[in-house]
Amino acid sequence: MADNSVTDLSVNRLSTTDANFDARLNALLEWEGVSDADVQQRVDDIIAAVRRRGDEALLEYTHRLDRLQAETMDALTLTPEQLRRAFEGLPEAQRTALAAAAERIRGYHEKQKPVSWQYTEDDGTVLGQRVTPLDRAGIYVPGGKAAYPSSVLMNAIPAHVAGVREIIMVVPTPDGVLNDLVLAAAHLAGVDRVYTLGGAQAIAALAYGTETVPRVDKIVGPGNIYVATAKRAVFGQVGIDMIAGPSEILVVSDGQTDPNWLAMDLFSQAEHDEDAQAILVSWDDDHLAAVQAAMVRLLPEMERAPIIRESLQSRGALITCRDSDEALDLINRIAPEHLELSVADPQAMLPGIRHAGAIFMGRYTAEALGDYCAGPNHVLPTSGTARFSSPLGVYDFQKRSSLIQCSPEGASVLGETAAELARGESLTAHARSAEYRIRRS
Repeated sequence: MADNSVTDLSVNRLSTTDANFDARLNALLEWEGVSDADVQQRVDDIIAAVRRRGDEALLEYTHRLDRLQAETMDALTLTPEQLRRAFEGLPEAQRTALAAAAERIRGYHEKQKPVSWQYTEDDGTVLGQRVTPLDRAGIYVPGGKAAYPSSVLMNAIPAHVAGVREIIMVVPTPDGVLNDLVLAAAHLAGVDRVYTLGGAQAIAALAYGTETVPRVDKIVGPGNIYVATAKRAVFGQVGIDMIAGPSEILVVSDGQTDPNWLAMDLFSQAEHDEDAQAILVSWDDDHLAAVQAAMVRLLPEMERAPIIRESLQSRGALITCRDSDEALDLINRIAPEHLELSVADPQAMLPGIRHAGAIFMGRYTAEALGDYCAGPNHVLPTSGTARFSSPLGVYDFQKRSSLIQCSPEGASVLGETAAELARGESLTAHARSAEYRIRRS
């Protein structure tokens, strides 16, 4: 139900002409997701216990933290048949929507598949690159307060398209409550095995393996601070996708988009949690005022109104800039997870954008469409990491191996170069290994 008791909303107002603009913007953007010492110690203890005691530790933590009593791991294991039944048991509208989203996501990611290649030089030396999938991937899906079938599709489908041999999913089920939408999504996405495990213990099980849970090569998927801390702790033992911060959106408007639309676009990120960030930038000050009025009017209708209000008041902002060029500067400075270009000609702005996780172009392209069914992945870099990171994709579930095959002539020519450089580094064995293959006339 909507929270009609929420009637006040104060959003930060900034202008690029303000003397203290840089300091205020930096303060709003600042996000430190590093765990405190207590969280880190608890995670370290859990990982150590799972490594030492395997399934026994998993059963113990599941009982203690998820209030789920299980005598054996069989009780925490879901079969492909259970996943199929969950899908078939959905209401027709849900089943159709989930299947449509899965089809679009799969179609988009099929176009991402890289190919192996090689070429032959004049002397017969062959060089190239071989692309191979990971053997096994682990997908973490949040449970508890909310269920996210969309996360299942976005994480598992790229792995399936990449050719990963086995996809293992873990999802916490506090009090033993299963979500059929999540299980149905796992069926559609090609998940092979599901364990009803959560938290740092699930991450540890995927990273190191237990008697029941197989060790994976990479772990992907969002989670709470304990999951994020555990992923960081096991990185190196396995690959991970990223350490994600709170969800965020930056909307750039030319002043011509319906203020109600933009208010709801900002709400769509703010309702994730109190730390989420929603920012609107425009060179039309009256337009910003109209959007703020729309937010005040619409907020009481929102089911998660208190969360939206806290998010917008603590980390949200309405920013007045001079023009579209200055808006571009702000985009690249913020490097947002989600960027909406709510302008007449978004293509004209595109060449100037260097840093953004996903770009939603035009007034009709709501970011929410990307969350569920547009096709591109919704697992995106946050907290400014779009400066150097990309959305999750097929390439995250594949490896590249370099290919080198020297002909006798090629080995002779390359051997002289390699030996010269090796001796310059005082690596005699390197030099002589190369020199043995040099042809002497």
